[in-house]
Amino acid sequence: MPGRAVDWVKVPFRNATEEIRAGDEGSQGSGGCQEGPGARGQRRNIVWKNVVLMSLLHLAAVYSLVLIPKAQPLTLLWAYFCFLLTALGVTAGAHRLWSHRSYKAKLPLRIFLAAANSMAFQNDIFEWARDHRVHHKYSETDADPHNARRGFFFAHIGWLFVRKHRDVIEKGRKLDFTDLLEDPVVRFQRKYYKITVVLMCFVVPTLVPWCIWGESLWNSYFLASILRYTISLNVTWLVNSAAHMYGNRPYDKHISPRQNPLVTLGAIGEGFHNYHHTFPYDYSASEFGLNFNPTTWFIDIMCWLGLATDRKRATKPVVEARKAKTGDGST
Repeated sequence: MPGRAVDWVKVPFRNATEEIRAGDEGSQGSGGCQEGPGARGQRRNIVWKNVVLMSLLHLAAVYSLVLIPKAQPLTLLWAYFCFLLTALGVTAGAHRLWSHRSYKAKLPLRIFLAAANSMAFQNDIFEWARDHRVHHKYSETDADPHNARRGFFFAHIGWLFVRKHRDVIEKGRKLDFTDLLEDPVVRFQRKYYKITVVLMCFVVPTLVPWCIWGESLWNSYFLASILRYTISLNVTWLVNSAAHMYGNRPYDKHISPRQNPLVTLGAIGEGFHNYHHTFPYDYSASEFGLNFNPTTWFIDIMCWLGLATDRKRATKPVVEARKAKTGDGST
C-alpha cells in the first residue's frame, strides 16, 4: 500500500490519457528510473527532500508524545477519531474501492472517502491506486514500488527515499488506469489535492479542539495533526513491510504476503494479507467470521444505508479449494 506524501504538487490536472502519461514521466523525473553505477550513482538516486521531510516529521511526532499528558481527554479522543477517518480514506477508499473495485459506492460515500483520503495525505486517489495496482501485478519484483525482497526498511519507508526502479515505470505503463479518471470525484480531488490536504490533514484536525473545547493550538496541532498523521503513515507502511514478511500463509504459500494479526489491528482490517493477495477482488480482504475487520464493517453499514452496493466476495468453496491446493496448512 502506498504511503508517499510528496511530489503531487508537480503534476497539473489533465485528461485521462495525459494524466497516465504524466504519471509515468513524473515518476521518472522525480522518482527516477536509472540505477547509477557505483557509490556516486547510489548517492544520486537518493531523494534527499523526502529523507529530510520524513525525518523532521518523525522528530515532531516524537516530541508530540511529551504533550499527551498535558492534553485534554477530548483532544486525544479527537485525534483517534481523525486516525479512524484517515484509515478509512485509505482502506475503504483508495484501496478497496478505487484500486480493486471490490464494491460500488454512490456519490455521497465517494465524496466522504475522498475527503478522508485527503486527510491521510498519502498521494491523491489516482496515484495511490495506480501504484497499488502495479504492486499487485508485479508483487515482489523490481516492478513493485515497495518490493519486500529488498528488505524491511525499503518496503516500509526506504522506497520513498530513493528513485523508482525503471521496471516500476516501464511495466506500470502497460496497465490501464482510465477507469480512475472517469470518476469525477477522483478528478476533483486530484485537481484540488493541495488545498484539500491542507484543510483535511492539518487545518480541520487542529482547529476543532481549539475552537470547540478550548485546547491549546499547540497541543491540537501536534497531537491531532502531526502525531496522528505520522502514526497513520507507519500503519499503512506496515502492510507493505511486516505483512509481507511475518505471519502464516494459509491461502498461498508461494507468495510473500502473510496473515499478520498486529497489522490487522493497526490498519483496521488490512493485515489478512495472504488472503488479500490471493483474492484481491474480495471487498472484505478476509474470510468472514469473527475476524477484526472494521473496514469491512464500515462497508457493510454503508450497504445497509444504501450508499454502497455490489460487494464482491470469494465464495467459500473457492476459498477452501485454494487453501487445500496452495496453502501452508495453517488456519
